[in-house]
Amino acid sequence: MHQADSENPSLSVSVPRSVTRLGLSAKLLMLTILFVMLAEILIYLPSVANFRRNWLNDRLAAAQVAALVLEGAPADGLPDGSENRLLMGVGARAIAVRVGGARRLLSLDAMPPAVVRTVDLREMSWLGAITDAVEVLAAPPHDMPIRVIGEGVGGADFAEIVIDEAPLRQAMLTFSVNILLLSLMISGLTAVLVYLALNWMIVGPIRQLAANVMEFEVDPENPRRIIEPTRRADEIGEAERALARMQMTLAGELRTKKHLAELGLAVSKINHDLRNMLAAAQLMSDRLTETRDPKIKRFAPRLIATLGRAVDFCQATLAYGRAAEATPAPREVALRQLVAEQAELLGLPDNKMLSFVNEVPAELLAHCDPDQMARVLINLMRNSVQALTQAGAESGAQPMLVVKAQADEGQLVLRVADNGPGVPAQARANLFQAFRGSVSATGTGLGLAIAAELVRLHGGMIELEPSPTGAVFKVTLPARRQNGH
Repeated sequence: MHQADSENPSLSVSVPRSVTRLGLSAKLLMLTILFVMLAEILIYLPSVANFRRNWLNDRLAAAQVAALVLEGAPADGLPDGSENRLLMGVGARAIAVRVGGARRLLSLDAMPPAVVRTVDLREMSWLGAITDAVEVLAAPPHDMPIRVIGEGVGGADFAEIVIDEAPLRQAMLTFSVNILLLSLMISGLTAVLVYLALNWMIVGPIRQLAANVMEFEVDPENPRRIIEPTRRADEIGEAERALARMQMTLAGELRTKKHLAELGLAVSKINHDLRNMLAAAQLMSDRLTETRDPKIKRFAPRLIATLGRAVDFCQATLAYGRAAEATPAPREVALRQLVAEQAELLGLPDNKMLSFVNEVPAELLAHCDPDQMARVLINLMRNSVQALTQAGAESGAQPMLVVKAQADEGQLVLRVADNGPGVPAQARANLFQAFRGSVSATGTGLGLAIAAELVRLHGGMIELEPSPTGAVFKVTLPARRQNGH
């Protein structure tokens, strides 16, 4: 086996140990981290937009508090520098509050500065908030302020402030870094937990399955190499049980084939010697034709023909041991006479225990190899005789074997039927397989296997036909080919 593998490298493919490849566990770990990061990105966008909205709302609330302070100031105003300190505490360049149509303005400069954009929190949608937040983070830093408008509190209609965007952008960047670090921690922890869970639930059992398959490959006939399924009720458990069934079936098939190979070798040796003995008997039986006894002269040709057929059968058995039956040599054969000859070989005309009926029409010709078809008939008829002899007929009737044939739509249909116990249900699945299709405990199961192979060589089909009583074997042979077809 090792020599054959070395001569044909295509039969064995192995992965070099030096090649570093990502295993299933590593792939699962990387995919888990990737998917968690993608989920965090989807969560990050609305989070940073909400952070920006809250940051601006906080500045507006502080601005309105400063405006209330101004409204409560004495008539002569606040001390010098108080307004600037209020603005600097809010972080705004200018604050404007509209109350009852009157607009109050508090500014560091004489005139409010120009703004780069206006943000109206009263009419901002979530999509707009996300878009603006991305623009703030993606835009390069600048010194231009922005104008922010929001809902007023108390009696104010609305409030607006002018602030620098740089502190907002810096706060958003700090928030983004914190989110990134938190996401990395969550994704790493999640990936490790998922990795451990998947490794325990899936990867580990799959590795065990793969290891068992490789061990079974080394010695498939060893029953100890068959996997022992666990009690898992999931797909892994189903795979284990299916693998165990497959390994048991394969091990049984290999043992059977090995036994068949050994048996074939033994049969070939036996047939070689048996053929020589039969050939010698055939030569001696030729002298029987010179006798004057009319009874011997009548049976001598049949005896010689039977011995010749036995010699040919031994030769065919040797050919079967070399993996093939001989190619059929079909010709027109009187099927009724062929059936009668096999009945005589089985002693059916003189058998008082059962009744034999040959219903094959005398004029019906079969296009087949007579020797091979004789083997098909004698195997089928012998099975029926054995069943009737051992178990008898059903309902206490007279045991009966009937062989009939007819031409049907250009095909020849042959039936061998008996009224015996029939074929058990458990034997029907492997009925035409060698050593597995035996119906009786003492049978070998070779007869039906040989018959099926010979019928297939003729291009025909053999099957067990459903019947209310007994067993009916149906043999279908194709019609003779016409020239050009």
